Amino acid sequence: MHSYDERLTNLVFDYMRQRLALDPVPLDHPGEKDKLDAALAGLMTAKGNDPARVLDIYDQQLSRAVISADSNRFLSFIPAAPTKAALLFDMVVSCASLQGISWLEASGAIAAENQVLRLIADRAGMPGTAGGCFVSGGSAANLSALVVARDTAGLPNAKIAVSDQAHSSISNTLRIIGVEALVVPSEDHRLTGEALRRALEGQENVIGVVATSGTTNAGIIDDLKGVAEVARERGLWFHVDGAYGGAGLFAPSVRHRYEGIEHADSFVVDPHKWLFAPFDCAALIYRDPRLARAVHTQDASYLDVLHTDGGEWNPTDYAYHLTRRARGLPLWFSLAVNGTDAYTEAVERGLTLARESAELIRESDHLELIRDPELSAVLFRRRGWTSHDYYAWSERLLAGQVGFVTPTGWEGETVARFAFLHPGTTIEIVKEIVATMRD
Repeated sequence: MHSYDERLTNLVFDYMRQRLALDPVPLDHPGEKDKLDAALAGLMTAKGNDPARVLDIYDQQLSRAVISADSNRFLSFIPAAPTKAALLFDMVVSCASLQGISWLEASGAIAAENQVLRLIADRAGMPGTAGGCFVSGGSAANLSALVVARDTAGLPNAKIAVSDQAHSSISNTLRIIGVEALVVPSEDHRLTGEALRRALEGQENVIGVVATSGTTNAGIIDDLKGVAEVARERGLWFHVDGAYGGAGLFAPSVRHRYEGIEHADSFVVDPHKWLFAPFDCAALIYRDPRLARAVHTQDASYLDVLHTDGGEWNPTDYAYHLTRRARGLPLWFSLAVNGTDAYTEAVERGLTLARESAELIRESDHLELIRDPELSAVLFRRRGWTSHDYYAWSERLLAGQVGFVTPTGWEGETVARFAFLHPGTTIEIVKEIVATMRD
């Protein structure tokens, strides 16, 4: 079971080559439980199965029942578009079974990850002392950062100010860590410094504030400069959730929208979204990593060997995790191979497509643009449609493999939404999709 098998290796590598070569990647369909149960029936046996048969079941039955987030027609939620270099290096990381928790065990991998974290911190304008680690996603990053905010403040009955537009993981995090949310009403769906200042009047034990650099639904960037100013005035921990939109820091056309992010005490961006890394990869960066280390370092006799007076950097000291794969390495490899200019071009392509699509919608007599896009999310409505119409249309699109475009909510109304990340998505695909809304 642990010895090298040439036939098995060739079998799997041949499949991986075929999957990597797909162009375009098909959307595929949701699965049906009865069919999937039938395909899997009898596989868990005492003696095992022919690997060719098992792989064929995966290829023909299981993989076809997964909607491909890396398809250029996947325009719902927040898609993914990992580079080929990142995907290939993810295989390298997997076959080495790296345990990326400590400098002792994985200093080479951690040094490479830290190089990428430094690049992201520089794009945000954070100081040279900034640092952190890679975690599984924005939810894990937000939780880890806000635990540091809570424990650093050390106040009872603590509150953290959040916008009514903050990501669902923020409210979930505050519930988990026992911190009350001070909900600040947004102004045109944006948290502003003035709204925060008003909300803080008469409040006690407010220890921090969470701003968003790119809301998931509409790609709206909060007033980071104004919020940062209030945070400095009140001595609040300033956390910026840029899980989706933080990648815009790589795009000169929108960089000005992020003014103020350089003052963040903690910052999150998910490279598995708009920085073209495979799942799962989120960058968590602290302005002063020593504060995070004081909170997250785990004490146990069997871990003492990890903590010396040397210059070690243990990713386990900067988030709630212990066991951890070196999930930042595929991004590191792809950046080193392709160069940062290629990343800038790819991010800008999504921004350009959003603007082109907004203009197309604006010029269509049957559609209405809800707001000009700030990043790569576009909200629009089809005049005269009900909620049922949007959902039926979405199902038809997927059934015909034209696109995966799910409805969303906006101010109590069901509307349509595009999320553009994949550089291979074209305006022709968008035209094909919106043409189906005439019926």
